[in-house]
Amino acid sequence: MDLTAKIRDIPDFPKPGILFKDVTPLLADGPAFLEAVDRLAEGVARGRPEAIVAIESRGFIFGAAVATRLGVGMIPVRKPGKLPYRIRREAYSLEYGSDALEMHEDAIAPGAAVAIVDDVLATGGTAAATMRLVEHAGGRVVGLSFLIELAFLRGRARLAPHPVSAVLCYD
Repeated sequence: MDLTAKIRDIPDFPKPGILFKDVTPLLADGPAFLEAVDRLAEGVARGRPEAIVAIESRGFIFGAAVATRLGVGMIPVRKPGKLPYRIRREAYSLEYGSDALEMHEDAIAPGAAVAIVDDVLATGGTAAATMRLVEHAGGRVVGLSFLIELAFLRGRARLAPHPVSAVLCYD
């Protein structure tokens, strides 16, 4: 199945010069969504994850589905101030400024094998911060899986040496 036909390009969103890859048509197509989830799950299954860590917000959609497919739990990683319990926080740099991600402090058992799932791999900053958050919690990152990789931004390099898979790749 050609999943690229289900990705809509939105020029100049969220700001001029950005070509946004809109996944909502894929989500609206049951067979395409199922195919995408199967491919995302295949990308991390060989690492035998005990949990899927999903990154806010579209990553929750894909991460929950992958966790269900693999029969494991899903751990949300969120922007600051969204989680109700005690948290771990990881700050990271952006092109212009900084941001942070949070996860419940008890979300990952020490030594647990964890896979990270998100919708898009761009520069890799968010995924790298998520990896650090998992590792500081005592988890082991056994793989990362993305629906879309924007290869021209070279985000994969920031995630080495962990195995990275992407369902769709745009050069």
